[in-house]
Amino acid sequence: MATPMSASTFVSVLKREGVKVSERYSGWRTHNRNHKGAWGGVNGVLIHHTAGRDSRSLCYNGRSDLPGPLCHTHLAKNGTATMMSAGRANHAGPVARNAHDAVVAERSTHPRPSAASGTVDGNAHYYGIEIENLGTGKDPYPAAQYDTAVRWAAAICRHHGWGADSVVGHKETSVEGKPDPSFDMNRFRRDVAARLRGPASGGGSVPDSIEKELAAMDKKTAYHTFWTGDYAPAPKTSSTIEDNPTWMPISVLVGNYEQTSRARDDIQAIAEQLSALSKSVAALSAQVAELAQQTQ
Repeated sequence: MATPMSASTFVSVLKREGVKVSERYSGWRTHNRNHKGAWGGVNGVLIHHTAGRDSRSLCYNGRSDLPGPLCHTHLAKNGTATMMSAGRANHAGPVARNAHDAVVAERSTHPRPSAASGTVDGNAHYYGIEIENLGTGKDPYPAAQYDTAVRWAAAICRHHGWGADSVVGHKETSVEGKPDPSFDMNRFRRDVAARLRGPASGGGSVPDSIEKELAAMDKKTAYHTFWTGDYAPAPKTSSTIEDNPTWMPISVLVGNYEQTSRARDDIQAIAEQLSALSKSVAALSAQVAELAQQTQ
């Protein structure tokens, strides 16, 4: 059991691990549910998916029946980690005692959560991240998003001296039948363990599991995953960046082609004008030369 990180420490360890941190909500450092129960000691990291789109404000403000914050960090498709809280958050709910004990002991096997084993207050003992995803199994986790989730979990584990078996999915702890996250937690823990074997850094490659997943894709799926994913950040000079902050790579490629084609046509037209002008200048020079001879 460990003492929870302060807000400043939280941000520091995430950035050291290469996480792109956003402090969009100025009050996040004191935004918590500490008045409703304990926060700490902490024992582990809990992974969720949002089961919706554009869930960032919901994660911060909560719902009428469940006040925010609903996690400690919200993770967008483009890999931006927005801080929600540095204290108690409404995300874990009751955690099965047998699942909790496995986390505390850092067992490599995580049992199916059993209500019969009793429950503990998960909101007191777990850091939580909400990853933007529908959770349907068809909504992809872009490499930037998945890699950041791995870094986020690894950063917390590294700070507290925990191993990857301190990381669990909500589906592995919930006595209420929660299904999140929709990806394989054993694979996720392997990727966290791989990151923990090296030093904290902003560099690093895509996890092996993602590389294998991409390699296994058929061409059509790979095409749609990469080219039609609306995740690429818009250029800072874009006039529409406020209401259109992310672009599809295919739109950038087509736009570049169209601009290049227009530029090529413009250059050709200018070249033809210059050629005509050059001929006119040559003709005028010949006339001047002839006139000069006549006046001698």
